[in-house]
Amino acid sequence: MKNVTIRIPAALREFAGGMAELELQAVTAGTALEKLAERFPLLSQRIVDQDGAVRAYVNIFVGETNIRDSSGLETRLADGDIVTIIPAVAGG
Repeated sequence: MKNVTIRIPAALREFAGGMAELELQAVTAGTALEKLAERFPLLSQRIVDQDGAVRAYVNIFVGETNIRDSSGLETRLADGDIVTIIPAVAGG
């Protein structure tokens, strides 16, 4: 298992006990999101759908790479990686 940091955007922190970051151990982006779901199920519901797929309006980055441009939830993590959750911003 790799030690990684998950960065939670301000818009979702209320579902993560106010935390901006947390550290956990995971091998892939998918396992990181699963561990996040175990700890914060309401946060997880805003990131992934009932089938476990990342919602269309949410982007997950490992470092500077969007997992959609890599191996999706199977994107491998390295020790010390930063996983950033970025929900789409809408307005008008």
